[in-house]
Amino acid sequence: MKTIAEEMKNHLSECIIPFWKKLRDDENGGYYGYMDYDLQVDKKAVKGCILNSRITWFFANAYLTLGDESLLKEAKHGYEFMKKYCIDQERGGVYWSVAYDGTPEDTTKHTYNQAFSIYALSSYYDASGDGDALRTAKELFHIIEERCMDEVGYKEAFDRDFCEIENDKLSENGVIAQKTMNTLLHVFEAYTELYRVSGDGEVRRRLEWILDTIADKIYNPALHRQEVFFDSKMRSILDLHSYGHDIETAWLIRRGTDVLGEKAYEDKMLPIILDLTGQVYKTAFDGHSFANECEKGVVDETRVWWVQAEAVVGFLNAYQLAPEHTEYLEAAREEWNYIKERLIDRRGGSEWFWDVDKDGEPVSRKPIVEPWKCPYHNGRMCMEVIRRAAGK
Repeated sequence: MKTIAEEMKNHLSECIIPFWKKLRDDENGGYYGYMDYDLQVDKKAVKGCILNSRITWFFANAYLTLGDESLLKEAKHGYEFMKKYCIDQERGGVYWSVAYDGTPEDTTKHTYNQAFSIYALSSYYDASGDGDALRTAKELFHIIEERCMDEVGYKEAFDRDFCEIENDKLSENGVIAQKTMNTLLHVFEAYTELYRVSGDGEVRRRLEWILDTIADKIYNPALHRQEVFFDSKMRSILDLHSYGHDIETAWLIRRGTDVLGEKAYEDKMLPIILDLTGQVYKTAFDGHSFANECEKGVVDETRVWWVQAEAVVGFLNAYQLAPEHTEYLEAAREEWNYIKERLIDRRGGSEWFWDVDKDGEPVSRKPIVEPWKCPYHNGRMCMEVIRRAAGK
């Protein structure tokens, strides 16, 4: 673990951080929203608010991990763009995207987007001590709880006035989902961070509710997986096993129960964590890398950047919870080797490929940066491994 952590610290410091620093937009604020496969930056591309919040989260946590003051300045740059442009000052909530100059581009208010802003604001507060960031995070928490909920769970997509609309942004595979595992997971992740820095009792109660919902409605014990897409009553609408989300969920659940410090929830969730991890180890991991997903029995063998990053942390998490399973430590090491050999783009001025095929070739030529491609997964992988290797 210490060897891997040292390698990741170097990769974080020498590759990921410098790459994203160079995408800083000092004229219009925030960070440029698009770099194509040929490494051409479109300085007038749309800036996704998820992208900007994830970059803000990344720099805040990189500062907390490495202590480099320049990283706090980057986080502040991202935060100021969020505060000025991404948050709807008139009607509340966070837009889906803004134009390059900060004017609203897509005014959809998505629960997923609100959650990532909470995630970023909470971490920025931890790094900077800026009370306004924490106050804004709590305001968004109340928006989610008061305007994005029904009696069953979290709804997904809304117009600018928080009237519900079709959830086309987080629906895939030919279905339109009224509720999703993905949104619930990242609300949980955001609330975990908010509770960690605030200790707010209301946030704590919602974390406990989400854990119960994951255990009782999302997790499918018969199939050893999570369900992904749901109707309004939380009934699954597609036979889909999302390998990357299951391994990510496994370690994020543990992160949440650690922050809660409630043994009853640690005991309740531990079998689910180990079951999700064990199943993807058997079905998605080939000894070196991780397949993407399985829909109706058909496996998508694409090796997606974020899935590989989450696999490293997820396997390491399972090894730490069950040290007798040394195969998980080996799997984390093999995944990292695969990332170094296949997913890190060695061309000057680049970072990671979006994906590669089963043979490890980047045939899709997808963008290096776009609204979903950011330093959140791979940067977090590095920081999680550094933290865990240090026993934190």
